[in-house]
Amino acid sequence: MDFAYDAEDEAFRSELQGWLDANLGDFADLGEIGDGHADSLSRTMARRQAWQRRLHEGRWAAINWPREWGGREATTMQNVIYAEVMAKAKAPGLYNPNGIWQIGPMILRWGTDEQKQQWLPGILDASVHWCQGFTEPQAGSDLANLRTTAVADGDEYVLNGTKIWISTAHLARWGLFLVRTDPDAIARGAKHEGITALIVDMEAPGVQCNPIREITGEAMFDEVVFTDARIPAAYRLGGEGEGWTVAMGTLTHERVGTGGLAIGLRSELDQMIAAARDHNPDALDDPGIRERIARLYTQVELTRLLNARALSKVLKGERSWPEVPLAKLQWSHLSQALAELNIDVLGPLGVLAKGGPDTVDGGHAAYNYPWQRFTSIGAGATEVQKNIIADRAIKLPRR
Repeated sequence: MDFAYDAEDEAFRSELQGWLDANLGDFADLGEIGDGHADSLSRTMARRQAWQRRLHEGRWAAINWPREWGGREATTMQNVIYAEVMAKAKAPGLYNPNGIWQIGPMILRWGTDEQKQQWLPGILDASVHWCQGFTEPQAGSDLANLRTTAVADGDEYVLNGTKIWISTAHLARWGLFLVRTDPDAIARGAKHEGITALIVDMEAPGVQCNPIREITGEAMFDEVVFTDARIPAAYRLGGEGEGWTVAMGTLTHERVGTGGLAIGLRSELDQMIAAARDHNPDALDDPGIRERIARLYTQVELTRLLNARALSKVLKGERSWPEVPLAKLQWSHLSQALAELNIDVLGPLGVLAKGGPDTVDGGHAAYNYPWQRFTSIGAGATEVQKNIIADRAIKLPRR
């Protein structure tokens, strides 16, 4: 693998770093979720909204979008550079990550001129928040098994059904949802057919968002219930029954952005060790703790090389398989292992919840420990990923 950057890539990195040096400082002292403040979710979203607007002013919010829509038409390598630089700088997240990376590209690819004019500007400048509704109580890991129905009635669709674990739906003004316009497709064994992509007004009658309170105390996810909700047919993205194709065109975009994954994990490890040195240095003399730190350091480096191999395949026009699902498993395992180790190296201080006067790093360790359990499900359930790798990569025999 040769990852030498050409002159254009180096110029891209230099321009981005220079822009960050001039613009990131205003956001350095603002909190994120789990920072010890009771209103950390609202603080985080306000911070991310302001940050995305700043990014948009510099044409750094949607680097993959066409130039006429405020993007830079970034190459694969430039996407990796972007992810690495942002991770190292610990820049805030985007206000509209789904909108920028998934929904916006879907609208650009499948939307009419009217749809582009109606929705793309608000996604870019963070004036409105978007959510993405795919998973359902009976269709999480098996997305094509979705049951929410959309029945055509004149120039509208009537929606009924339930979506679950929809990130920040209660904060969203608009959402992109997959619905079933052919209710018989599952019964006839063609569940990937008859799925349609609809853009939904989250304030329309019959659309109800029920925030789900997590063990962390936050409410990042929602149950979204449709009860005879009427959505204009003009909000359909692509043709009726083309929803699977519309969605997969974006979801199958191999996560080149995972180039910043190992950097974030390494940063978490370094921060943990620094906190232990300041608050519980004797823990770092424990042989068991030292071995765990060494193992995690090695695994983080392995993850970096795994992502590099995936990138090498992408640059050669090959499919980054099975590196991407393997990297997802690494992310899940390491995120949880780091959270567990953080509790152990801080000793009694590690379990102090946010808001207390003696907490370390705003109670980050106590918050992060239960929060990281979501990585077993987010971006693909661990058990499903293992089954896919066993079946398609290792080709283990079936019983």
